[in-house]
Amino acid sequence: MSGFNVSIIVPVLNEAAQLKKLMNQLRLLKDEWVKEIIIVDGGSTDGSTETLAKEFTVIQSEKGRAKQMNTGAQHATGTWLLFLHADTQISQGHIQAAMSEGAMHSWGRFNVKLSNGAWPYRMISFFINIRSRLTSVATGDQCIFVRKKVFDEMGGYADLALMEDVEFCKRLRTHSKPVNLEKTVTTSSRRWEQFGVCKTIVLMWKLRLYFWCGVHPDRLARLYK
Repeated sequence: MSGFNVSIIVPVLNEAAQLKKLMNQLRLLKDEWVKEIIIVDGGSTDGSTETLAKEFTVIQSEKGRAKQMNTGAQHATGTWLLFLHADTQISQGHIQAAMSEGAMHSWGRFNVKLSNGAWPYRMISFFINIRSRLTSVATGDQCIFVRKKVFDEMGGYADLALMEDVEFCKRLRTHSKPVNLEKTVTTSSRRWEQFGVCKTIVLMWKLRLYFWCGVHPDRLARLYK
C-alpha cells in the first residue's frame, strides 16, 4: 500500500453530545489504508476536543467548516483526502472501497442514507443519491474524497459559510467526473426530525436555488440556521 493511502479529516465544533459514538467510529477506521486521522476543531468550548486529543491528532482552526477542512488538508500527508462529518458513519469497508474502486479517478463520493429508517427518510436518501449522480455534485454528508494533489491544484474549499461542498464539487467536475460509489454511508436525520420533513425539503431546495442565483452564502447560512 506504500504511496497509496488516505488522510481522514474531521471538522468538529462542540461535539460532546455524540463524542462517544464519534470516538468509537474513529478507532475502527484505523487500518492499512488510513495514514492519519486529523480532527480540526473550530473553537469548541464543551471539552470535547480535549478528550479527542487523548487518542487522535487535533489541530485548531478558525470556525467554519470550509476553513477547518482546508486547515486539515494543509496538515495532511496522505495521497488521498477524505472529509468526514462528525455525524456521518463510515467503516473500514468504505475506506477500502474508496481506495480500490476510486483508484482510476481523481475524486468521488458515497451514496448516503439518513439514520431514521422510516419511509419518508428512505425516499429523501434515494433522491439525494439520484440528484448527486445526475449532477456530479455531492454534499459533505456523502464523504467527499479527493486526491490531495487535485485538492491543492483546485485551491481547496472556497471560504463560504454554506454550500462550500456544492461549490467545490462544481469546480471538481470541470476537472473530471467523480466515482459514484454505491456503498452507503449513514448520516444523522436529526435536522429533518427536528424541523419536519416537508419544511426541510423546501428549505434545502430554496437554499440551492438561491445559491445558483448568486445569493451570498452568508445570507444562505442565516436562512439555514
